[in-house]
Amino acid sequence: MIVAFSVAPTFSDPDQGMAEAVAEAVRVVRESGLPNETNAMFTLVEGEWDEVMAVIKRATEAVTRVSPRTSLVIKADIRNGYTGQLRAKVDAVEQALEASE
Repeated sequence: MIVAFSVAPTFSDPDQGMAEAVAEAVRVVRESGLPNETNAMFTLVEGEWDEVMAVIKRATEAVTRVSPRTSLVIKADIRNGYTGQLRAKVDAVEQALEASE
């Protein structure tokens, strides 16, 4: 499965902004060893249900440590029997774009 999630504090220190708290969440994801990618809006993680959800929980807890209230958005693509889709989906789109040029 691939899960796109966004976790952010609803309150942050004006001197530090949200970046510090979000960085802690991303650190948790990267240390998990699961395939992942972070962009301006979401962090994507690929793996089995239980391991991905455990990482999201730990990332959320990291943000909650610095904010009394936390926002979490999750979107999942559940496709049993497939791995390596984090990159394969993007590659398929790139190939389609190249074919149409």
